[in-house]
Amino acid sequence: MDKQPGVQFLGPAQRKLAWEQLGADQFDVVVIGGGVVGAGAALDAATRGLKVALVEARDFASGTSSRSSKMFHGGLRYLEQLEFGLVAEALHERELSMSTLAPHLVKPLEFLFPLTHRVWERPYMAAGFMLYDRMGGSKTVPAQKHLTRSGALRLSPGLKRNALIGGIRYYDTVVDDARHTMTVARTAAHYGAVVRTSTQVVGFLREADRVSGVRVRDSEDGSTTEVRGHVVINATGVWTDEIQALSRQRGRFRVRASKGVHIVIPRDRIVSDAAIILRTEKSVLFVIPWGSHWIIGTTDTDWNLDLAHPAATKADIDYILGHVNKVLVTPLTHADIDGVYAGLRPLLAGESDETSKLSREHAVARVAPGLVAIAGGKYTTYRVMGKDAVDLASEDIPARIAPSITERVPLVGADGYFALVNQAVHLGRLHGLHPYRVKHLLDRYGSLIDEVLGMAADAPELLQPITDAPDYLQVEAVYAAAAEGALHLEDILARRTRISIEYPHRGVNCAEQVARLVAPVLGWDEAAIDREVATYRARVEAEVMSQAQPDDPGADALRAAAPEARAEILEPVPIAR
Repeated sequence: MDKQPGVQFLGPAQRKLAWEQLGADQFDVVVIGGGVVGAGAALDAATRGLKVALVEARDFASGTSSRSSKMFHGGLRYLEQLEFGLVAEALHERELSMSTLAPHLVKPLEFLFPLTHRVWERPYMAAGFMLYDRMGGSKTVPAQKHLTRSGALRLSPGLKRNALIGGIRYYDTVVDDARHTMTVARTAAHYGAVVRTSTQVVGFLREADRVSGVRVRDSEDGSTTEVRGHVVINATGVWTDEIQALSRQRGRFRVRASKGVHIVIPRDRIVSDAAIILRTEKSVLFVIPWGSHWIIGTTDTDWNLDLAHPAATKADIDYILGHVNKVLVTPLTHADIDGVYAGLRPLLAGESDETSKLSREHAVARVAPGLVAIAGGKYTTYRVMGKDAVDLASEDIPARIAPSITERVPLVGADGYFALVNQAVHLGRLHGLHPYRVKHLLDRYGSLIDEVLGMAADAPELLQPITDAPDYLQVEAVYAAAAEGALHLEDILARRTRISIEYPHRGVNCAEQVARLVAPVLGWDEAAIDREVATYRARVEAEVMSQAQPDDPGADALRAAAPEARAEILEPVPIAR
């Protein structure tokens, strides 16, 4: 399909048009799921010249894809599990994203690996890091460097002297996962895909023995329509089995949900110039710099409760604090925590009872004529997963299918990014902003920065910071609603920005201000503003209360009781008999 003129705005007008197109057009590919894999599949199909629809029940990245460790990495620990193919593939994708596809979003990051065992550990880890570098780790980033204990402590003075005997410095990458996923979806729309959030699949269409489309329901007002497609791709992550049951087709694999919890603390609580990776008895713990904060995680436990709103418990938080405090000079406490988030990993089931040992390889299967499912994998390999899903789906598309080209398709905002970074001072003068602020915006929007700031041309007050979240400008909230598909306060405060985890008030203090900023764009009256603010506050209250519970059932009950921003969402979707 032809590329759309300019960068596709995912705003209220596009949303209305998309509903009409979903009900009227015949699509080659219908993708279910607005996480990074679904968005990647939609982009892959659209850039092959196919007519594509992408539907998501809630918001872009509202599940797993906004709740990761914020790393776009090769997966160093998978070398020990002998998953060399996965690591090599992920490192290739990391290299592509840093250099070509998304340099405005995927950034190099210096890490310290503290060594704790004499004699054997340094040569053992050196061999692993050398393999990591040879597979692609040292092309865009420097290779490993070995450090004495004194050298490691100069890099990370916040570590206890007796917590390490030396260290290895290496590089990996960091990404704002929710913003990246939204940008992939927006790029798919840019190349012609019909993209719509708050659009829930509630049934499948059939012609004889084949799937011929889906029945969808608007999660905002409950209206329904039918979307016809030659093939449907189920890219719903932890919801894979639920959608599989809805299709009444027997699946080729099962997906298990593993819960991972992260805490967010102020940057001054740990003195270190590098990220830190720590071994635990089960896996690893990352300490990742995140603006003026550190993100520390993750846990890895089985989860069989609410898929939409996994809840962190006091036990999860205590686990993280306990492990990180073993190595810190100044221990962290619950009072240091500004934010907490929990997410679910969609792991392929069947290999082990321990979720930390389940495979991170992905699987793709043609479940039935007209229906393909993809699951597993890791965030970094989303592009390959999307390609593999569309390759298999091509069996059900009558037209000749071109090969995948997403290796050479930068995401929107990538083109011109490096030149604009060099012009940050000039851009700052032009818009009356400090160069530091301009750099922050470039690392969120890339070359779309003029489009964002242009929204303040007739309203210069929008270039002022959000009062209780000064890392973000008011215009960013307006742009989220006008161009990035945000429909609710939760979408803006939790995903388009990360206010919900970066401030102790978790977005409550600025909820009303942001609601009033976006009300004219989204058509909210006073009643709608009050409802949005109340719903968001209830969400935060439920999350905070759940984080004081000792176990998953208690935490889940509190979190699940909070009202949904999308009033007509069905959870779970009833299966007609």
